Amino acid sequence: MAGGHFLYSLRSMAFVIGALGLTLGSLETADAGQSVTPSLAPMLSRVIPTVVSISVRGKSNDVQDDTLYLMPGAQNKSTPRQTAVAQISETAGTGVITDARNGYILTNNHVIEGATSLKVTIANGESYDAVAVGADAQTDLAVIRISAAGLSQAVLGDSASLKVGDYVVAIGTPYGLGKSVTFGIVSALDRSGLGLDSEEGFIQTDASLNPGNSGGALVDLEGKVVGINTAILGPSGANIGIGFAVPINTASAIMRQLVSHGEIRRGQLGVQVQDSSADFAKVLGVNTSSGALVNEVRPQSPGAKAGIVVGDVIAAVDGLPISGSTQLRARISALPPETAVKLTLLRRSGSVEVVATLAAAAATEPPAETVDYVDGKGLLDLVTLQTLDTASDAFGKVQGAVISSISDSSPAAAAGLQPGDVITSVNQTNATTPQMVVELAKASTELLLVGIFRDGHGSFLIVKR
Repeated sequence: MAGGHFLYSLRSMAFVIGALGLTLGSLETADAGQSVTPSLAPMLSRVIPTVVSISVRGKSNDVQDDTLYLMPGAQNKSTPRQTAVAQISETAGTGVITDARNGYILTNNHVIEGATSLKVTIANGESYDAVAVGADAQTDLAVIRISAAGLSQAVLGDSASLKVGDYVVAIGTPYGLGKSVTFGIVSALDRSGLGLDSEEGFIQTDASLNPGNSGGALVDLEGKVVGINTAILGPSGANIGIGFAVPINTASAIMRQLVSHGEIRRGQLGVQVQDSSADFAKVLGVNTSSGALVNEVRPQSPGAKAGIVVGDVIAAVDGLPISGSTQLRARISALPPETAVKLTLLRRSGSVEVVATLAAAAATEPPAETVDYVDGKGLLDLVTLQTLDTASDAFGKVQGAVISSISDSSPAAAAGLQPGDVITSVNQTNATTPQMVVELAKASTELLLVGIFRDGHGSFLIVKR
């Protein structure tokens, strides 16, 4: 086609309220004086003015690089697709007005990264020069600012209340087409491991997201913003119904820090965590398989001072439930140092609440060195344990026993243990030598909870018959 432009015809999806048995709830009628026709139009008329288009200049010279304005995904982040565009040096994205009085706009870091100039176009077509207030690559969020009167401000919702199956609407500027709206559901929550730098548990949605939707609003049926659209998964950036948004609760906390300091000052709890499971719950004697299981507590850290111990399951932060390790890390890292947080811990003895004051850094304690080799027994049969010495990368970081060798047919290998792993605890009791590991493991005949240190991180594994 002339000029290298391509248009794709998309079939619209019919949505029949009666056939799906939906309750109208916050769906409104298009015209109160006419017959009742369920429509999102009244809600969108309030929300669209709070969403802006962002034009970014200076990222490239006659080359349009998808990763700079296209929502990044695991496939295109490391090997960006580049398309030559004659005489074009601008890319586009989307933003959400969160403070009308001061002109603050929330968007993605990758939308404005590398920009030499920013121009914002609001819903009525007026354009304003914008300046960057602050950005955070880890959560891929940024705040920019314009000087304008009469702006409309978005209403922020509560992403913690979202459930899979909730209806959501995405508003943005796909391919430069401003004020575009797509409709879908929440497909999943707390998504991670997507090849992005962020540890955040994303909201997954099938509402159509395309290049240019980055930084736009994901809203519920009441028009409240529940997420900031950030990433898509698909070949060469094409939409296949898998999109991701940063939960607004996290985005709000990041935004407040960016506005106050221009950067993120992250608090640290000083613990290592992993996802819990039904097997862990059984071994630990707790009544839930969700939450963040603590597998390491750094000495003198905020967590240690608050009374957190290895084997605790962190179930809530400030009364808000924690589904897993990713969500806990996101909640804590969004808070600045010196913030006091109330943590709900699950133990065999029951539920307890502690208060920890977050710090900017955590200390570690070097271990002592001994020398010995011991053959494992029982559930650690066919495993040879060696004293942790200077030959191990873990030396000086943890105390424990190194797995020198392990048979592929052993229960330990089936559980995922590997040569080089350092066993640091057995059934929640610290083990500093190979002999201690063997002695502590003797009492377990069906399930053995083993704490290990591998590749710089602690975790738990369960060895069973």
